[in-house]
Amino acid sequence: MNDTCSSSRRILLVDNEPDNTSVFSMGLEDAGFKVDAFNDSLLALSSFKARFYDLSILDINMPNMNGFELYKELRKKDEKVRACFLTASEMYHESLRVPPQTLNDVKCFIPKPISIDDFIKRIEEELSR
Repeated sequence: MNDTCSSSRRILLVDNEPDNTSVFSMGLEDAGFKVDAFNDSLLALSSFKARFYDLSILDINMPNMNGFELYKELRKKDEKVRACFLTASEMYHESLRVPPQTLNDVKCFIPKPISIDDFIKRIEEELSR
């Protein structure tokens, strides 16, 4: 059942684990979102379109370029880009204690593992802010 409110919302999803991008993409699409998913942060950066996405969902722990670094690069292309960070629970708590200075505007950290229903709920909440 698609939510008409979110039917036109676009999500950039970046996680180096193909299983995660597959599951999260299916859940988001079932909820009515349009999703561009990447397993490589550098490919996501080169494919990024400014002012195209309503929200970027970035895994923190990725090779080549971590989620924080990717966010900084995305901000250079689109200063209004919005992001949520996916992270393992132990990183989640560490991130809240000392977020990088460039992340002062980011308040959305989503711990993994998370159920699809809770994941969609968090995304909807973030987009309604």
